[in-house]
Amino acid sequence: MIGQLRRNRRGSAAAEFALTIPIALVIILGVVQIGAAFWANAGMQNGLGEAARVATLWPRRSDADIRARLTDSTFGVEPARLTIAPFATGTAGGQQYIDINVSYQTSINFILFEVPAFTISHSRRAFRP
Repeated sequence: MIGQLRRNRRGSAAAEFALTIPIALVIILGVVQIGAAFWANAGMQNGLGEAARVATLWPRRSDADIRARLTDSTFGVEPARLTIAPFATGTAGGQQYIDINVSYQTSINFILFEVPAFTISHSRRAFRP
């Protein structure tokens, strides 16, 4: 009887599936979470590029216009976690510029553990007309 049970293969696929599905789910959801962080990074860079473009237009746009373009052009981020630093202005080589800095705090949550929150930061200098 014991020999028959050893040779019986019924149910082995279900047992293997039950052992591997948790690992597969953690990997799949981890890839999705990492993809969301990359999506937020791309959205921040898009918004920053649009804000820098608006800052270089003539007639000169106000800081409120630049900030509005930045927030309108950013995608993939939660607005509550997005931080837009006050704009810094100055002169370099006789040309006026504006520095635009933006940061976003995010975290990656795998099912079994969570990566501590980290900050994605980008800055752009736009020379004004």
